[in-house]
Amino acid sequence: MKLLIDANILLDVLQKREPYVHASSLIWKMCEVGSAEGYVSSLTFSNLIYVMRKELSPEKIRETLQLLKLIFRLTDLTVSDITEAAEKKWPDFEDAIQSTIAERIHADYIITRNIRDFKESQVIAFTPDEFFARI
Repeated sequence: MKLLIDANILLDVLQKREPYVHASSLIWKMCEVGSAEGYVSSLTFSNLIYVMRKELSPEKIRETLQLLKLIFRLTDLTVSDITEAAEKKWPDFEDAIQSTIAERIHADYIITRNIRDFKESQVIAFTPDEFFARI
């Protein structure tokens, strides 16, 4: 099963955000042990660094990338992704990009805590709790 993991799920774990860290950690664990293929877009990684920039030295950025690469598959952001996302005309362009990437990689689900912005997505979005309730 392929999952596109949104930035908020990764940040939950990296920043130990309560009350979300537990469920998001279970998503990480599934990807780590191979129960699911977890994909993270290069856009998401860039956004993580932006959000955490005050907490991270260049060395910590490198370590975070290495950790993510051990658990998740990083996928590129393409010009076609940007073009298709713009054509969706969603209010949140970043979420349109994520949805477009999920379609391109043939993800089964998008895992996010922001499911309301993925209502129009061709790939169903679930929160970690919703995902675990359905599998």
